[in-house]
Amino acid sequence: MAGAAAPKRQDTRKFFENLSGAGKSIAVLTSGGDAQGMNGAVRAVVRMGIYVGAKVYFIHEGYQGMVDGGDNIKEATWESVSSMLQVGGTVIGSARCKEFRNHEGRLKAAHNLVQRGITNLCVIGGDGSLTGANLFREEWSGLLDELLQQGLIDEEASRRNSELHIVGMVGSIDNDFCGTDMTIGTDSALHRIIEVVDAIMTTAQSHQRTFVLEVMGRHCGYLALVSALACGADWVFIPEMPPEDGWEDSMCQKLSENRADKKRLNIIIVAEGAIDSHNKAITPDYIKELVVRCLGFDTRVTILGHVQRGGTPSAFDRILASRMGVEAVLALLEASTNTPACVVSLVGNQAVRLPLMECVQMTQEVQKAMDEKKFEEAVRLRGRSFENNLSTYRLLSHRKADSELPNSSFNVAVLNVGAPAAGMNAAVRSAVRVGITEGHKMFAVSDGFEGFYKGQIKEIKWGDVGGWTGQGGSLLGTKRTLPGKHLDKIAEQIRIHNINALLVIGGFEAFESLLQLYEARADYEEFCIPVCMLPATISNNVPGTDLSIGADTSLNAIVETCDRIKQSASGTKRRVFIIETMGGYCGYLATVGGLAAGADTVYIYEEPFDIRDLQANVEHLTQKMKTSIQRGLVLRNENCNENFTTDFVYQLYTEEGRGVFDCRKNILGHMQQGGAPSPFDRNFSTKISAKAMQWITRTLKDSFKGGRVFANSEDTACLLGMRRRALVFQPVSQLRDETDFVHRIPKEQWWLKLRPLMKILAKYKTSYDVSDSGQLEHVTRVRPKENFKR
Repeated sequence: MAGAAAPKRQDTRKFFENLSGAGKSIAVLTSGGDAQGMNGAVRAVVRMGIYVGAKVYFIHEGYQGMVDGGDNIKEATWESVSSMLQVGGTVIGSARCKEFRNHEGRLKAAHNLVQRGITNLCVIGGDGSLTGANLFREEWSGLLDELLQQGLIDEEASRRNSELHIVGMVGSIDNDFCGTDMTIGTDSALHRIIEVVDAIMTTAQSHQRTFVLEVMGRHCGYLALVSALACGADWVFIPEMPPEDGWEDSMCQKLSENRADKKRLNIIIVAEGAIDSHNKAITPDYIKELVVRCLGFDTRVTILGHVQRGGTPSAFDRILASRMGVEAVLALLEASTNTPACVVSLVGNQAVRLPLMECVQMTQEVQKAMDEKKFEEAVRLRGRSFENNLSTYRLLSHRKADSELPNSSFNVAVLNVGAPAAGMNAAVRSAVRVGITEGHKMFAVSDGFEGFYKGQIKEIKWGDVGGWTGQGGSLLGTKRTLPGKHLDKIAEQIRIHNINALLVIGGFEAFESLLQLYEARADYEEFCIPVCMLPATISNNVPGTDLSIGADTSLNAIVETCDRIKQSASGTKRRVFIIETMGGYCGYLATVGGLAAGADTVYIYEEPFDIRDLQANVEHLTQKMKTSIQRGLVLRNENCNENFTTDFVYQLYTEEGRGVFDCRKNILGHMQQGGAPSPFDRNFSTKISAKAMQWITRTLKDSFKGGRVFANSEDTACLLGMRRRALVFQPVSQLRDETDFVHRIPKEQWWLKLRPLMKILAKYKTSYDVSDSGQLEHVTRVRPKENFKR
């Protein structure tokens, strides 16, 4: 991790010339409701600020602390943000502040900032907190004039602090801010909800019960909608899309049908702000009374309340907060007189900067549309991610009668290939249900291509996949067998079962399988059918996608274990942990897990290292141990180097650290592969699987000629992946050139850009490529209404 080559050191100098924070002061505050991950954002702002040479201040208790001044505004040090990453809530405190809403309060706040030379403000909060920050910025020169007239500051202070720059990060569990796909805290809140739902499901099944769960979201139904999608809830109520009149009968009928289908439990999820089409509140108690009165089902109500705000932040929130915190400091350093106050957002997999007030106005427009009962417009304004969630939920939850289904007469087979990954079952469920809705007959293949050539193929119905979203592993069974050696038998099975399309869910073996099937089209007409692959592997080593199903669940397992391991040293002498992660030759889990767990060093295959680097890392840790921080964390990807094994690294650190720190080692192994899928993996797999099935339907129709399906063009054998901001179908034949087949990794990997960020946060001097940092963009306006279709 240390020991960068000479050209990189040159880059570092260039970086400091362009973006020096020398002579600047940055203050960070958290405001409004707390959200898990806020501490990760504070830590990233402090460390990146100090790294570029700026002074960084904590403002305790939000705007109240800014108004009160004194000890509420304190200079932060590198050590003062140690061990914050894994703590929920906000360590620097948050408070609602009436005083700051008045001019007099803002004048006091301005005086407190000018006294310390603070002209850069990083605000982590919701839309109210960010709107307040923008008003403060607009009034700044007037406030300085007043302070000057009152003799509280002199001309020099006024001139030196003439401009206030503001960057916002949205910390809100509700995900109710327009312009970003995810706000800090949302993913962690979903973790709490899904943990409760999973626990409730086991008890509900024992007693054939109906559970009504109320989740947070007074004005925004995101948590309710995504948790309903992630657990396969029977019904969901959200403020953006009230049910039509007569919903009571429809809901009771659906619950009754599900129970008749041998489903032992019903789950109904209600956002706390849920309303009917007449703006009347829909409460959990009202739903319970309705179900008991109409159906006589044993029904219980659970209100999750502040449980959703608590607990440790998820891996996703830690990474999001760290990326946003670093981006916020870059935005402050680059801000000029003409730059509007901006907010750092996440779109797809990319950090972007958007004008703060554009986002706030759009957020307010959503509420206005809801007040005016323009609910479809409210959903559109919430953004594409929200829209996709809603349309996917509708697609999967409403079972049409056979007479309502289109008659496609196509047969589609689904199989899992490679190692199991959490989220595979949710993808199969989604594919089966969307396929049936599109009129296809769906077939499940057991044990991958091995089961395929042995004829382990049978029809799978709507009810067969009930309750699959929360199950880990692969219920269909999966094997690493490639189809190449069994093409004759597989072609025969395709003929026997008249299979017209394939959906393959898996990792690198699935990718190689698709290539083999594509190449075999020249010899076997049976393979001239639409084939689509969904990337599902904890290693995240498949070309053509930034993210794979299962990787998020695995990252959470790594991060939870690292937290526990670090905590095990609490109160003991100085200790360094060497932890080995999975991933084959791909360093994704080690790098991103390291960023989320606050690792000091991460060894991966993609970034070669030698004995001098190992020595430099040990020295770096030795220096760290002389401070108040007494724990070190080193992650090593399993195949990063054949000679520098985990044992070797452990023994080297033990020897070199003798007298300063002692060492322990852990190999995480298959713990990273098991467990129930995370909310992200459930949601991601459900959505991309639905999208893949819709592509299969379109491609089947396009390639149906002369009474049969014939598809042999390269764009009929595709991988569906997340690329930066969008889900993209890419021909597997075109991805061949992007792949290192020997090491089973893509030749270019986006997450390598996160490594410098991880090193900066661990106090290493490194080059940081700012060319890819977010440029100021504008909020995408509302699209025409006709786009609002499933």
